[in-house]
Amino acid sequence: MGKHHKKLLNQLAHFRKNAGLTQQALSEEASVSRKSINAIENGIYVPSTVLALKIARTLNCSVEEIFQLPS
Repeated sequence: MGKHHKKLLNQLAHFRKNAGLTQQALSEEASVSRKSINAIENGIYVPSTVLALKIARTLNCSVEEIFQLPS
């Protein structure tokens, strides 16, 4: 399921790859650095609400499909 931050589970890499996007392409669409996308995917960084919404829009899915709170 991927790497997770202790406060947020994410499936960003899965959705990004299914969309056929590289980290660089997603970062350009979301107006952030590739390192930011990498940090989110590796559970190092929790995205802001605005960034999560931009990512979800780019990947044509809901924020909740990508990001979940741990049980």
